[in-house]
Amino acid sequence: MPKPENFESLTPDQKRQARLDAWINHEGIEFKDPGAENSYRERARLFADVFQMKKPARVPVAIATGFAPFHYAGYSCKDAMYDTDKLGKAMKKFHVDFMPDTAASAGLYVPGQVLELLDYKLYHWPGHGVPENTSYQCAEAEFMKADEYGAYMSDPSDYFIRTYLPRVMGALGPWKELPPFTDLLELPFIPWGMLPFGLPHIQETFKKLMKAGELSLEWAGKVAAIDNDIVTSLGLPVYQGGFSKAPYDVIGDTLRGTRAMMLDTFRRKKEIIEAAERIVPFMVRMPYGAYRWGSSPTVFFPLHKGADSFMSPKVFKELYWPSFKAVMLELIKDGMIPFLFVEGSYNQRLDLITDPDIPAGSTIWYFDKTDMKEVKKHLEGWACFSGNFPSSLLKTGTVDQVKEHCTQLLDDLAGNGGYYMVNGAVLDEMNPENLHAYVETVKSYR
Repeated sequence: MPKPENFESLTPDQKRQARLDAWINHEGIEFKDPGAENSYRERARLFADVFQMKKPARVPVAIATGFAPFHYAGYSCKDAMYDTDKLGKAMKKFHVDFMPDTAASAGLYVPGQVLELLDYKLYHWPGHGVPENTSYQCAEAEFMKADEYGAYMSDPSDYFIRTYLPRVMGALGPWKELPPFTDLLELPFIPWGMLPFGLPHIQETFKKLMKAGELSLEWAGKVAAIDNDIVTSLGLPVYQGGFSKAPYDVIGDTLRGTRAMMLDTFRRKKEIIEAAERIVPFMVRMPYGAYRWGSSPTVFFPLHKGADSFMSPKVFKELYWPSFKAVMLELIKDGMIPFLFVEGSYNQRLDLITDPDIPAGSTIWYFDKTDMKEVKKHLEGWACFSGNFPSSLLKTGTVDQVKEHCTQLLDDLAGNGGYYMVNGAVLDEMNPENLHAYVETVKSYR
């Protein structure tokens, strides 16, 4: 289905429906055989139904994959980030053998060579700061200092270019010497503004950027081929689309770090609120970089520092929710579907997130550790919800325990539609028999 010519004049509900229809009808995808095409449509329809709070033909099942495909294939976590041949083989084997109702993208496993070349400091990754068979780990620091909120807010792009990036990427350290590009006003100023780019150590940063770009372009082409093969041969839709973040988390995760952000919550409330508002348009724009017409219209938000364990409901309502809500509402207006991964618990947030300003049927809530019976009480008839199957049970439990837990969740939550099954946290390790039991139990449930 091509994009309607009158798309911009449609209502938000009509835009969302048009985007979902294009995804279900696989605009731009050529399948390897009719069976795969039919399977794709059936599975995409299952998810579209639950996204819209309808009762599907059966409850769809997803697997939130971490590094489990690589352990299962006999590879290391490092292989996932350094060897695209092994990446492709592991992802294909995992999907062929377990056949969930949606495909996980190989793009989740970014190229370690690029991170090394840039000397990226915000994360440790397999073989670089953590063991080769261990998942990556955030290495937070105060990459933005407490007294720099004003500098960031006055010109975020300039702040990133000349302050943040030189700190978080060692390869770009010399960029702190660059003049502001806003100095390039008229003819007399041009050569003086160009002088730094003639310096060998500045030129070296651009050589590294160009190499990183070449490596990333090569990786992206291979990842696209891996994903396309899984989708077109197995008939598995990719239901996770673009990516965005809650503005408070941009500050807390990316710029300030958890400890500093907790202090700022009490010492710099005004700056947090103003900075979060400044970030809203960037987070609205961000998911469209990964979206094309016919792909999934969901926008994935990993929600971090708004969890129960990080802040009180009062602080959540004051500092976290307003700018986050503003991002969601702008995306909803355009027919996109915020897909909200609540890491930790939101047991104290359920009254707050069911905000009357957010239209029914316009969001997806994916929970990690929240009480799902309470989730159903609050969200049923208002939003699609999922999650809270313990990933640990897929590693340490028995087949019977997995089946029993699946069945209990389905009995409690699936009755009226608007629910799908997914494990509550990404899966790095598992027992294959348990994962088979998980998928098969959900698929056979009626």
